[in-house]
Amino acid sequence: MKKLHQILQIALLVYFGAFLIFFIAFDTLGGIFGMDEITSDSMVTIILIGFILFLAAWGSSYAAYASLASTIKKMEIDANSLKAKIYDFEHPRIPTSQPTKPTIPTDTDQSTLPPRQNIMDK
Repeated sequence: MKKLHQILQIALLVYFGAFLIFFIAFDTLGGIFGMDEITSDSMVTIILIGFILFLAAWGSSYAAYASLASTIKKMEIDANSLKAKIYDFEHPRIPTSQPTKPTIPTDTDQSTLPPRQNIMDK
C-alpha cells in the first residue's frame, strides 16, 4: 500500500507539472497539439482528472497510515504481553495455604460521642 501511495503522489505531481508547463508555454505547445484556444470544457476535464488523481493519492495515504497504525498497535500489545511475562517471572506469586475471609465489622464502637438524635419539626 505504501508503494501505491508513492506512485500516486508522483503521478499527481507529474500530471499537474506537465499541465503547468503546457499552460505557461501554450503559445508554442498549443500549435503542436492542434489547439487554437483553451476552452472551459478542456479546463474542467483537466481539473476533474487531477482531482480524481488527488483523491486516489489521498485515499491510498489514509489506507497506508491506517495499516501502519494497526501494525504499531499489534506490536505494542505484543510488547506489553512480553513485559507482563517477564514481570511474572521476576516476581512469582507465593500461594497462600488458606484464603482469608474478610471480617465483618461489628457495631461495637468505643468512641465517646453520644448517638445521633433525630429532631423532627412539628
